[in-house]
Amino acid sequence: MSHFLDNYIQLTARVDALCSAIAATLGEQITCSAGCSSCCSSFTIFPVEAAAMREKLKSLPARQAEEIRRHISEHADDERCPLLSHHHCLLYEARPIICRTHGLPIIYTANGEHKSDCCPLNLTETESISGSSVVDLDKLNTLLVAVNSIYLSQTETIETELRLTIAEALVKK
Repeated sequence: MSHFLDNYIQLTARVDALCSAIAATLGEQITCSAGCSSCCSSFTIFPVEAAAMREKLKSLPARQAEEIRRHISEHADDERCPLLSHHHCLLYEARPIICRTHGLPIIYTANGEHKSDCCPLNLTETESISGSSVVDLDKLNTLLVAVNSIYLSQTETIETELRLTIAEALVKK
């Protein structure tokens, strides 16, 4: 994998560790598991995330990669994520940062107000949780923007947009 993705790989490792720790702490209060795709909607990704997904796609056998590209093309305009097939992600190991946090309790700022959210299937019998069991989306997004900026400054990327759809990122035009 390109050394230009090292910062992103380190960030995803840290996010995965954080999310695993939160899920372990909250235990059975988190119902998310393989096959749950309630949060899998269509969204946009940063160029560094697109590059990591392309690297993963290139590492797959040619036939499998082409099947994934075909699936994405067929579902590019859906409201659901075009990588979703039978409630599973076709590029799970390379999923974007937002997917890694789906379902867990998050805090974020919107219109100057601090807000919190969580998958409605999780924490159904909990009134409050520790701050260490919450993903601070504002801080995470700040790190992701920084990693993306570094990536763009180090590469001659073809992306000119700040964010891309998964279809734009992975399907040749």
